[in-house]
Amino acid sequence: MKEYIINAPRLQSLHKRMGALLVWAVCWVMWVYLLIPLIPLSSWVLGDRKMINEMRWFGGYKSLLELMQIYVATLLVMVVLWLCWILYRTLRSRATLAVHKIVSDTELCAFYQVKAGELQQCRDAAMITVYFDDHGHIVHLDPHVDR
Repeated sequence: MKEYIINAPRLQSLHKRMGALLVWAVCWVMWVYLLIPLIPLSSWVLGDRKMINEMRWFGGYKSLLELMQIYVATLLVMVVLWLCWILYRTLRSRATLAVHKIVSDTELCAFYQVKAGELQQCRDAAMITVYFDDHGHIVHLDPHVDR
C-alpha cells in the first residue's frame, strides 16, 4: 500500500526545515532535562546505598524538596513559554490569513503540471483520485464524474 501523505522535505523552504530542526532539538533537550532527575530519585527510593549516601551528602530530604521546588518552577516557566508561543502563533496566523496570494488557473496548472481541462473536470467532480509518483509529482487525475 502506498503512503497517502507525500513525504517530500525538499519541497519545504530552508526556513521551515531549520525551524523544524530547532523544535526537534529543543524538545529532546527538554525531555532529557525532565527525565534525568528521576533516575537518582528512583535509585534513592529503591534503597541504593550509594544514592542514600549521596542524598545525605547533598542535604537529605530537605535538599530534595528544594530541588523539587526548582523543578516545578522550571516546568511552570516552560508551560508559560509554550502557552505564549501558542498565543503568538494563533495571533500571527489570523493576521496572515488575509495576505494569501491569489493564484490563477494557468499558474495552478503550470505548477502541478496539469491540463486546464483536467482541472475543470476535477472541480466539477464530487470525488477525485490523485495518483503520485515516488517524488510527489502528480501522475494522473481520475475524477469520478456522476453519469
